Amino acid sequence: MATPSRHGGGDLVICIFLAIAPLTTAIGVNYGTKGDNLPPPATVAAFLANRTIIDRVKLFDNNPEIVRAFAGTGISVMVTAANGDIPSLATKEGATAWVAANVAPYYPATEISLVAVGNEIMDTADQNLIGNLVPAMRTLKAALVAAGYRRIRVSTPSSLGILVDSQPPSATRFRDGWDAAVFAPMLQFLRRTSSPLVVNAYPYFGYNGDTLPYALARPNPGVLDAGTGITYTSMFEAQLDSVYSAMRKLGFEDVEILVGETGWPTKAMDGQVGVSPAEAAEYNRYLIGEVSSGSGTPLMPKRTFETYIFALFNEDLKPGPVAERNFGMFQPDLTPMYDVGIMKDPVKTASAHDSDAAAPPEENGSSSATATAPAPPEDRSSAATSPAPSEDESTDKTLEEAEGGEAPSSPKSESAAGNSLEDDNSSKAAAKV
Repeated sequence: MATPSRHGGGDLVICIFLAIAPLTTAIGVNYGTKGDNLPPPATVAAFLANRTIIDRVKLFDNNPEIVRAFAGTGISVMVTAANGDIPSLATKEGATAWVAANVAPYYPATEISLVAVGNEIMDTADQNLIGNLVPAMRTLKAALVAAGYRRIRVSTPSSLGILVDSQPPSATRFRDGWDAAVFAPMLQFLRRTSSPLVVNAYPYFGYNGDTLPYALARPNPGVLDAGTGITYTSMFEAQLDSVYSAMRKLGFEDVEILVGETGWPTKAMDGQVGVSPAEAAEYNRYLIGEVSSGSGTPLMPKRTFETYIFALFNEDLKPGPVAERNFGMFQPDLTPMYDVGIMKDPVKTASAHDSDAAAPPEENGSSSATATAPAPPEDRSSAATSPAPSEDESTDKTLEEAEGGEAPSSPKSESAAGNSLEDDNSSKAAAKV
């Protein structure tokens, strides 16, 4: 299966809290806007606030209409600085101007919780962006602190293409060159500022017909990690433990992991096994239960993971394979495609009215499809070595004042001034586990 090209500008992520889950556990869903039939942001914001148990949103740009739509809703928002902004953000003047234009006009009316610096920068193989990534994160954090927005966190999403030797998890490490030059200083920054490492983990991009039960965490023989003696029965857990192992090799196993994207499509190319509303609902139900349970993973027991499902809507204008346009959990009229327990009131799902939709599988059952899925995609991320980021002394001084390890809290307790990002397309390199 070719690796689809993922999100352009205009995507955002919405966080769903389960009533039965611990209050600290967040489940999210990406809200992409590459469609010609989608409801306006104000309608979406009102729907999420009033009809669902969602209370967090993440934008992959900083569309002013969308940011304003969530003002006063109680839904917190992550915003993203565009890939092309990174060199400027590595300068004090550029970071200060970005905060003035993209945070100050909205905060705290809109509760901005985190700024993502670009999206999957390592996959771009752009050495200017890669070399400036960590300096931009530092300088932007310093600018936020200087403006009085101390509790707004800073991070950057990465695909699993940042890893090598992803099988078994215990052998995984960050790519050579990136480990010392990029990820060691990045993880140090994230630790010092109590911010998460954001990774995008998709079992969907790593399965084939034989490994579908493993990808969907159905009963299966499992995959043995001889290095630890652990047998994994969930590809998602193995992916998270692969990230953890790479972090541990650098001495940063205590840094929080946030899953920025994961999901399963309802439709793909003809004959592909394991893709229908039934499998999408099955995966997302498993995911919600897994990350909300507090059980963690074999290498990270009792951890919870803030996790964002892709996606809120199907997006008919997206290029690439059929599946890329069919990850949505809701129809444009906001009817659920399938039920995963995120609505405040029970409603009929779109698939219940769709004669072509697959019936939900029996519990722990397998799909009735018989065609063989294509082989998992190759890891398409670049292994190029980037230069070590330079330190900015004035930025570090401001950061030292900012860093106290406190957990982020509601921005309503902070002072802020008052009440607009270009599209950035980055290709998705999904590493197979």
